[in-house]
Amino acid sequence: MPFFGELYGNPSSAYSIGAQAAEALAEARKTIASLLGAKSGEIYFTASGSEADNWAIKGAAQALREKGRHLITSKFEHHAVLHAMESLERDGFEVTYLDVNENGIVDPAALEKAIRPDTTLVAVMLANNEIGTIQPIAEIAEIAHRHKAVCFTDAVQAVGNIPVNVKDLGVDMLALSGHKIHAPKGIGVLYIKTGTRVRTLIDGGGQERGRRGGTENVAFAAALAKALSIAVERMEDNARVAALRDRLADGLLARIPYARINGDREKRLCGNLNISFEFVEGESLLLWLDKNGICASTGSACNSASLEPSHVLLSIGLPAEKAHGSLRFTLSHENTEEDVDYILDTLPGIVQRLRDMSPLYNSSMARIADVAVRG
Repeated sequence: MPFFGELYGNPSSAYSIGAQAAEALAEARKTIASLLGAKSGEIYFTASGSEADNWAIKGAAQALREKGRHLITSKFEHHAVLHAMESLERDGFEVTYLDVNENGIVDPAALEKAIRPDTTLVAVMLANNEIGTIQPIAEIAEIAHRHKAVCFTDAVQAVGNIPVNVKDLGVDMLALSGHKIHAPKGIGVLYIKTGTRVRTLIDGGGQERGRRGGTENVAFAAALAKALSIAVERMEDNARVAALRDRLADGLLARIPYARINGDREKRLCGNLNISFEFVEGESLLLWLDKNGICASTGSACNSASLEPSHVLLSIGLPAEKAHGSLRFTLSHENTEEDVDYILDTLPGIVQRLRDMSPLYNSSMARIADVAVRG
């Protein structure tokens, strides 16, 4: 809050309040770097995780285009990654999209098979934003480096929720976003390992050591550093959050027939639950849940206006009609046993009410009853 008032100076200016702002920015950068196992000079502030994704992918691809124009990513990345790749395809690059298995995990062997001498960049997320599955990034980075390619990971969902150390992961670039860990919306970070070739995405007045133009958002950078510090401290509460998630999952499966959990039950973020209900539409579920004071999602919040089924759920082999009936619940340290109980008491009735109005559900139940009678 002080940086909205008395310490409001531009960190690029020469006067004293600007110097105070620059000092705060440097301290925020140092804090974030230490929590990620990086150097201060490898941390660059952005306006979002999407900007960081675009900078990493487009910047590295363009900087290395004379070496090769083949890029690799997975089919269930965030749209900031997928659309950046599509933009590069229109610019003459070739992109290989790796399949994921039915549990939502990228197989490093598939990367080994797909990588080529002209591959310059491998981009695989650390944790999926919809189904929460955690990817074997250290192994993926090792394969990329063995083939002289740069490795980038979108860690927006992971940072602050699982231990993240850039040295342990072995990545060359990593993106994170503040609002996923209770910092303000509109602040992100791109980690760029020293020596990694990346072109500038936003030209301007030479801020961020000449690599990202635009006056720095000192207040939000300070907030991000504080939020990340708190999030790392609170990881000791992850076991309780995971227990809440599992109780919610098991309770819904027990109370609502024709439901399934999407994604690996073990290799996932502690607060993520993605569950599908047959014979209902996710959008209808969201409206009824919202009326009852429950906030959920049918997929990525960035794509919530789309009526298309989730590309993440399609990528793990879920049929479109089942993908349409999916919900994502995200729990945190702020949630309680009472919250879980309220959802368990509320959601089954909503699902049944919507199914009762569904011709598909009624015809399916009639066929099942007929088979049972004849059997």
